[in-house]
Amino acid sequence: MLSELVAKTLKPVFSDAAWNRLRHLDPRARGRDERAAKDEALQAARQAARREAKATEERERAAADLSTRSLTELAQHFKTDKWGRHRYTPHYERHLSHLKNTSFTLFEIGIGGYANSGEGGASLRMWKEFFPRAQILGLDIEDKSFVDAERIRSYVGSQVDEELLHRIVAEADNLQVVIDDGSHRSEHIVQTFAMLFPLLPLGGIYVIEDTQTSYWEKYGGSLDLDTPGTSMNMVKQMLDGLNYEEYAPHDYEPTYSELHVVGVHAYHNLVFIEKGLNNEEEEFRRIRVVRAARAAATAPTPDPAS
Repeated sequence: MLSELVAKTLKPVFSDAAWNRLRHLDPRARGRDERAAKDEALQAARQAARREAKATEERERAAADLSTRSLTELAQHFKTDKWGRHRYTPHYERHLSHLKNTSFTLFEIGIGGYANSGEGGASLRMWKEFFPRAQILGLDIEDKSFVDAERIRSYVGSQVDEELLHRIVAEADNLQVVIDDGSHRSEHIVQTFAMLFPLLPLGGIYVIEDTQTSYWEKYGGSLDLDTPGTSMNMVKQMLDGLNYEEYAPHDYEPTYSELHVVGVHAYHNLVFIEKGLNNEEEEFRRIRVVRAARAAATAPTPDPAS
């Protein structure tokens, strides 16, 4: 009571600064201030902890939301043109879902984002979320190292640099998928396939995007559907190559592609090529060769006099 009376009497006489100095001469006031400061600090710490817990919960919820999304939803989230401008993601999900929870490497040629510096990598981020145990590699003619992150690695160089492609594959762990979304030039697509397809293991999948450029002259394509050297001409040859054992002569030497392409799935501007051993008719072919040899050996010898 006395302290309150003193405060009422003296406080109006002093300035605020002077009164505060006088108050701190009172040990009880000093103690109250210290307790108040401690309470305030504790309250601030509790609020900070609550904010961090909420942020962590939101991050975990966001991560959980991404992990359950379809590939199309992830494409929309990361703003890749594999859905929207194109309609690729449903086909990708159909052909690659068996790899969803396995450890493997996906290698995409072409990282994108050429309109503005520091852009690109949307599809790499999409693949990372869709395949939670996969390593994602990207190759681009420009430096896109800003996309590098956990489980994402970029390389700089040309898609027809054979030495670089061999190095990338050698550094990859269990390469299972190659996606050519690079220059879209027919000569590059054909050359890259010739270099990379043999490096894929059996069971691997090779994808070519944006095959509409096969018909565009400025990309080395042609409106003449039989023009050799275009990307779609290569794909159409694969279809015949799947059945080479049915029409080739017994002494025919099949190409690497004919021996190892076991499936071709073509969609609008998108092609999936499956790798395996294309030798379903090998035994029948061996029998035909043996029969032909026997027939030649038992054929009557022409009479020189006749």
